[in-house]
Amino acid sequence: MSTGPYGITCPIIKACEMLEPRWTIPILTEIWSGSSRFGDIRRGVGNISSALLSKRLKELQDKGLVERIEDRATGHVSYVRTDMAMDLEPALNALAVWAQRHIDAEIAASHTDLPALMWKVRREVCVAELPQRRVVIRFHFRDHDESLDTYWLVVRPGRTVELCTAVPGFDVDLYVETTPASMSSLLMARSNVAREVDRGHMFLSGDAQIAKTMDRWLPQSAYADVDGTALA
Repeated sequence: MSTGPYGITCPIIKACEMLEPRWTIPILTEIWSGSSRFGDIRRGVGNISSALLSKRLKELQDKGLVERIEDRATGHVSYVRTDMAMDLEPALNALAVWAQRHIDAEIAASHTDLPALMWKVRREVCVAELPQRRVVIRFHFRDHDESLDTYWLVVRPGRTVELCTAVPGFDVDLYVETTPASMSSLLMARSNVAREVDRGHMFLSGDAQIAKTMDRWLPQSAYADVDGTALA
């Protein structure tokens, strides 16, 4: 398959030639979302090998879209967007708004990378909307064709939120039985908890208040308020 230039003189086409290699935009979006370390970028992007991520990051550096910064005192390496990459934000925002309005909700929520989805929940859960004590939420995903189908979210005031794939040893406050597509629909603001429960796509048991406020403590898409969003 050819990977050569299109040969068409047009600014949009030239932008596509720079941005179209697979994973380029997801990587930029993940860095935009706040990830700067290699491991965090990989978790957030999901379903990308370390070798390919390294290759794409190097390509983004060569194109002037990403800067690699090494802290010589600690050896830690961070990846940050350049001014050139920041200039892409209006275009990517417009693309996201278009997707919310015109891509069918079922298609938008399909092919979800579950570890990446749960990493997003861990990173962006609204702790202020949960009781100010230790809270443990167990997520079990039906219809998932991989072995890793259960996650525990452990939230404690003043501490980093933990995402566990093994029993953490604490009492569970809320049990969430759902599917990857259902959870993805919630995070993309294509549905809400009541709708998913009514459809039988989600079952909640445990602390009634935590269950009742789930729409508030789950991460909310930055595009939740887009007029004309295609709902599930």
